Amino acid sequence: MTEERIEYGTLEPVPDDHRDIGFLDMLATWIGANGNNGTWFIGGVVAGAAFGGAVLVTLVANPIAYLIMALIGYIGFKAGVGTMALTRPSFGIRGSYLPSVLNATQFIGWTAVNTFIASISISFIAAEAFGWPAYGQPGASKVLVLGILIMSVLHLISVAVGHHSVKIVERIGVVLLLILGMWESVVVIQHIPLHEILTWQPPAGKAMPLGSAMDAMAAFSLGWVPAIAEFTRYTKNKSSAMIAPMIGANISLFWFAGVGILGAIGTAIITGTFDPNNSDPSTIATKLGLGVLALVVIVLTSTTANAVNLMAAGMSLSNIFPKLKAKHAVWSVTVISAFVTLVPVFLASFLNTFIAFLDYIGMVFAPVFAIMIIDFFTLKKRKYHVRDLDRRESRYWFSNGVNWTALGVWVLGVVVYFILKQIPWFIAGIGATYPTMLIAALVYWIASRNRFLSATNPSSDHVSSDRVPSP
Repeated sequence: MTEERIEYGTLEPVPDDHRDIGFLDMLATWIGANGNNGTWFIGGVVAGAAFGGAVLVTLVANPIAYLIMALIGYIGFKAGVGTMALTRPSFGIRGSYLPSVLNATQFIGWTAVNTFIASISISFIAAEAFGWPAYGQPGASKVLVLGILIMSVLHLISVAVGHHSVKIVERIGVVLLLILGMWESVVVIQHIPLHEILTWQPPAGKAMPLGSAMDAMAAFSLGWVPAIAEFTRYTKNKSSAMIAPMIGANISLFWFAGVGILGAIGTAIITGTFDPNNSDPSTIATKLGLGVLALVVIVLTSTTANAVNLMAAGMSLSNIFPKLKAKHAVWSVTVISAFVTLVPVFLASFLNTFIAFLDYIGMVFAPVFAIMIIDFFTLKKRKYHVRDLDRRESRYWFSNGVNWTALGVWVLGVVVYFILKQIPWFIAGIGATYPTMLIAALVYWIASRNRFLSATNPSSDHVSSDRVPSP
């Protein structure tokens, strides 16, 4: 059978014979997605909780996040549609525009984060080759802008043919990142005794509370969840949709966040100064003397992570504008992300922008994911009806296209997150993200169960999400 289209829109269910992503493909995709500059940077940021605290939050926050990702990935595998299309049964057809806007915003933001880090590398490369000012030096802004333009061109190339090109760039990125991660780890361990790393403490004014580190790490990993169904909808079986992403994302996160933790602490011991603003891989690689080759790898591997980011942002846009072709949606968000990347160049500290961005993710997405999981696995008994996802007056139309119960619980979740972030016990302990999810899940279940228990059986002309037939 000849494939008539390369990429399906977010509302178009992928049929069985067009599902071409296997277990190893998904494993490589999620190793490559987390094996990136942002993962190193978050490792360097949570190093402010000291080695023990940073390792603790890495080992606790991330497996929980990737279990949540696997559950939503399973929904995508069953229904064959994109993640934001999967918010329609819970939020309503029009209500899904809210998480879609939030999602497009956050993936454009992640693209900007990785692009900015890559542009830092480009500035160091330009300093070595041409003597231009590097990041942190007067006059470096113009070089950073040039780096952003170069990265935007690379992004357009990487997403040129949809999920197929993502598979290719991820495979290349995995190999390069494994080599560079091992290299940096060896350099740190060779130069610094292990006991110094284990016992190092950040300066009092720059220490990060454990709960804040937990929220930062949880938000970092939860940021991937809205991208998962864009890939699991193309997978061949359940293990490829659930197990492979969990294994790949966790292994890569543990490794590269660990590299970031070691690099930041090692650099602080060598230089005598700990500055979270300089936790980016480019600055650390330069201070550790890894050379231009390491910087080139950082630039290339930013493209692998951003290929996933841009695909997810584009699919969110197409949920709002279904007539917009998938490739045009992805190209649009690529251009938008280039402009967003300019914000920390001229208007703010990159670290402050990054932390505020993570707080945004935790605050707005924790209740979204809680609602989606409760809706599918408990209220809807693991069955969505894909023909109703874009049908007015269907079971997912609710009240003029909006499920006000879900929207109200989402607002409550945002308020709860904001309140918990102000309570010292949560700041110093478990953070606000996962407690917010639990509260939102419980409230949504209580508020919605009576309606679904009394609902009539679906009519026979609807299809369930078990699998989508071939055309």
